Amino acid sequence: MRFIHCTLWVTVNIRTLKLCAFMQKSSLGQLDVCGRAPLNSKIVGGENATAGSWLWQVSIYVLGTSHNCGGTLITKDWVLSAAHCFEEIDVFKVVMYFGRLNQSGSNPHETSKRASRIFRHPNYDNETFDNDIALVQLNSSVTFSDYIKPVCLAAAGSVFSAGTESWVTGWGTLQSGGQSPDTLQEVTIPIVSNSDCDNAYEEISITSNMICAGLLNQGGKGSCQGDSGGPMVSKKDSLWIQSSIVSFGAGCAEPKYPSVLARVSQYQNWIKSYMSSSPPGFVEFNPTSDSNIGCMPNLLLFSLSLMFSIIPFTFSLYPSS
Repeated sequence: MRFIHCTLWVTVNIRTLKLCAFMQKSSLGQLDVCGRAPLNSKIVGGENATAGSWLWQVSIYVLGTSHNCGGTLITKDWVLSAAHCFEEIDVFKVVMYFGRLNQSGSNPHETSKRASRIFRHPNYDNETFDNDIALVQLNSSVTFSDYIKPVCLAAAGSVFSAGTESWVTGWGTLQSGGQSPDTLQEVTIPIVSNSDCDNAYEEISITSNMICAGLLNQGGKGSCQGDSGGPMVSKKDSLWIQSSIVSFGAGCAEPKYPSVLARVSQYQNWIKSYMSSSPPGFVEFNPTSDSNIGCMPNLLLFSLSLMFSIIPFTFSLYPSS
């Protein structure tokens, strides 16, 4: 990753100067490792993923159950997921699997960790699903490898346009009420504007803390039960960046209802407040601004979403088994 030194700028504003200082400091933390997947050589839709393709993907279990939710490794000690995945959950029963490809059989590159603490956003609303984001602290650090690495996170001020292609990964069911796949799935779908998404969900408000994605008026690609908490990511050059977290939807890839996700860039300060000594790698994307050229990688952030099965407006946000 290359950065142009800020002194090359003749005219800068206070925000740009602060941005440069943050990036220089953060590059000593996760920015030198996040978002790099050397074994991910192709992008396909609706097919099995391959080992090492999505190094940050986490499978979250509650002891005594099967796969419960998805998550994302963001540092060696922290996982990002959805707040609704941890309602009435005993923290000491949460187990996370890293480097996992299949839910059964051998996973030679896998390791697991227990949760030590779970922080749901204090303003999470389980009726409107606003602020559906949570942080899970591991009981011990994960060792990075060619199959386990953190993702980069979309920084505050990031902008995502309708139509931007997104990558979805998870072990959610392939159809409403169906069985979960054994192998991690990957699929591509585009961003849907918040206004179009809000029009689709007539009884649910789509806030600025959310991003939507899917094949509006077409359907056929999306997510189902078991995908929530997982990442929506995009690639530019050699880096992958997470723009959002699977939150809710109506049906499985229904034509009318896009997937709805929590917008990661809205929570940069909240996330950093728990891990100030070694923060995740944050990367800003704003296609209408030149500020990316000075102190940030010129990354085009796309979005990734998963939709899981629910009866419209009767929202069941993660499977009980």
